[in-house]
Amino acid sequence: MKLEDMILDRVKNMPPSGIRKYFDMINEMDNVISLGVGEPDFVTPWNIREAGVYSLEKGHTHYSSNAGFVELRDEIARYLTRYKLFYDPKDEIIVTVGGSEGIDIALRALAGPGDEVIVPEPSFVAYKGCTAFTGATSKVINLREEDDFKLTPELLEAAITDRTKVVIIPFPNNPTGAVMSREDLKPIVDILKDKDIIVLSDEIYSELTYETEHVSIASFPEIRDKTLVINGFSKAFAMTGWRLGYICGNKILIDAMKKIHQYAIMCSPTTSQYAAIEALRSSRQSVDEMMREYNRRRKVMLQGYKKMGLKCFEAKGAFYLFPSIKSTGLSSDEFCERLLKEEKVLAVPGDAFGSCGAGFIRTCYASSLENIKEALNRMERFLNKLAKNN
Repeated sequence: MKLEDMILDRVKNMPPSGIRKYFDMINEMDNVISLGVGEPDFVTPWNIREAGVYSLEKGHTHYSSNAGFVELRDEIARYLTRYKLFYDPKDEIIVTVGGSEGIDIALRALAGPGDEVIVPEPSFVAYKGCTAFTGATSKVINLREEDDFKLTPELLEAAITDRTKVVIIPFPNNPTGAVMSREDLKPIVDILKDKDIIVLSDEIYSELTYETEHVSIASFPEIRDKTLVINGFSKAFAMTGWRLGYICGNKILIDAMKKIHQYAIMCSPTTSQYAAIEALRSSRQSVDEMMREYNRRRKVMLQGYKKMGLKCFEAKGAFYLFPSIKSTGLSSDEFCERLLKEEKVLAVPGDAFGSCGAGFIRTCYASSLENIKEALNRMERFLNKLAKNN
């Protein structure tokens, strides 16, 4: 028996993440400044850590209910009202292992062979992967720089077929930092409201918006019951390692996903759930302070790219910038590999997030201001060397 023949083709044919090789490379290098890792550089605020530690000291080490502690779901429901979202904590919220589990169980509950899932790109690499594992097909929409990387009604309408089952709305966006305003979302809602299509809205960066307020597509009453909202604690509360997220939606959809969650996961980590209760109750000041610091870094990085002559869309959300490197004549992969080897700065090729990201790189400003300034100096030196050699 060949073990390779026992593995499903949809798994064998899934390429590894395009980001992975760069992280492998930096393990063998010193003095690298990483602008590649998509996680906060802040440590989880102390009061949140303390709540987790205290729960262990009190011996709270048992399973929670499958959907998560009622106390936590109550806090999530209360928190989401800031975005004009109103969910019944008893029946319309599941606490998940990160937002990633929410994406996975939603797609497994809704899509299968013969179905299409619309995935706007550039975007989080897991959307296409999770879709492929269900046996469904990803229908990619290539977002455009001239549209500020927003999903336009024209692009959406052109992508919908009679096989479309799910549309993913990935805003604020990773890797571009694009956001969708209420005015941007309204024509999208008008297209989808009368169609038998479920909307999967990934709002993990909802707290990280600058110069504008986050708007959820689920806040439109006409589409609320056919929208699933993914969110979590990783980005806003600097809790990536705690692996805690949640998914909200109509009870009928949530009940279906709860079955998968029950069999595959049982429940999310209880220590993390106690910490998350504290995060939602008492961490507003910490979140605001982190957001102000991200905004300060965003402006410094934008100014740096302008100074060195790199065209860069002005991101309004998340903690990424997506500058164009087309002027260098290098591919995204060539640019990032040479930048890492020659100047020890890690960035991520834009086409790791979809083929339409070719000619761009993703840089993350969830790093210290000192590191960002030094990285910008090294990038400018790299670009100057390229210009001289050309």
